[in-house]
Amino acid sequence: GLDGALFPMVTFNGIECHNEWEITFEEIHRNGDIAFAIYNYTRYTGDTSYVLHEGSKVLTEISRFWADRVHFSKCNQQYMIHGVTGPDEYENNVDNNFNTNYLAQWTLKYTLEILDQVSDDQAAALNVTAEERAHWQDIVDRMYLPYDKDLDIFVQHDGYLDKDLAPVSAIPADQLPINQHWSWDHILRSPYIKQGDVLQVMYDFIDDFSKTQLKHNFDFYEPMTVHESSLSPAIHAVLAADLHYEDKAVAFYNRTARLDLDNYNNDTVDGLHITSMTGGWIAMVQGFAGMRVHDGQLSYRPFLPKQWTKYSFRQVFRDRIIEVTVDHDGTTLKLIAGEPIDVQVDGTTQTLTQN
Repeated sequence: GLDGALFPMVTFNGIECHNEWEITFEEIHRNGDIAFAIYNYTRYTGDTSYVLHEGSKVLTEISRFWADRVHFSKCNQQYMIHGVTGPDEYENNVDNNFNTNYLAQWTLKYTLEILDQVSDDQAAALNVTAEERAHWQDIVDRMYLPYDKDLDIFVQHDGYLDKDLAPVSAIPADQLPINQHWSWDHILRSPYIKQGDVLQVMYDFIDDFSKTQLKHNFDFYEPMTVHESSLSPAIHAVLAADLHYEDKAVAFYNRTARLDLDNYNNDTVDGLHITSMTGGWIAMVQGFAGMRVHDGQLSYRPFLPKQWTKYSFRQVFRDRIIEVTVDHDGTTLKLIAGEPIDVQVDGTTQTLTQN
């Protein structure tokens, strides 16, 4: 009943196969995640062949979905999105989830940028009218993003701050994980967050937020997070490392790397958490090594946790294989394969060659 395209949450054949309505119909931030994946691939590889062709069609149809899914609040003179489940699956059917609203706004903005770059033939095939573009820009300009001035945080969704706020440390140990000890009624009324929600979108767009914004939001939401998703610890490890919360960063790295080995969430019997295994690499590379891509250039801000002696990894970047080693003597970068490349280490540009 909406324009455009909504990607399925779970599918084997292209048709939605998930059977929980609060996820199938409400966890629509996944549509923004698809757009972000296109952007992230393009940013990392420098390859625009997809985004300027098939990808522009995907972005256009996703944007048409968002433009039809928002509604304009005459009272507030802003665009809003009601009746969603954000990344925090312990909150269902909420209004104005910050993560969802932010991704919708960003997707429309990114799509407009891409439309300015496609060929005339591709633009004709997409058939985005001037009126449609103007409407998308209006949504970008007037999207409602919940914010609390006193706490200086983005509010996870309307009404979140009305809950009985208490940190996870207040939960008796024998009641964790809460998804195995509490009823859904109890969980949904609680302030506890399954995985990063506001913090997830701050990780995705980490360069768009100030260190002060990141600190205030991390300090508020992390103590409320039970990390009962394999997706959660790695994201928090990266943010903690970015904030120089070394002990927290190491603890979250250990949790993501050893999630199944130590059976943190008492659910290893259900199978291995491949997402957490991936998270171990993300926590190492984006967290401790501070890997980012800025304006097409690879950069690092590495540090060595005090209880470690060394860490090392390899990565592929634009047809190069780069090995990074960090120990007590400093950081060593080695170009294993590919043409010479300029990278930044702690703000200083270095040229890597195979010799």
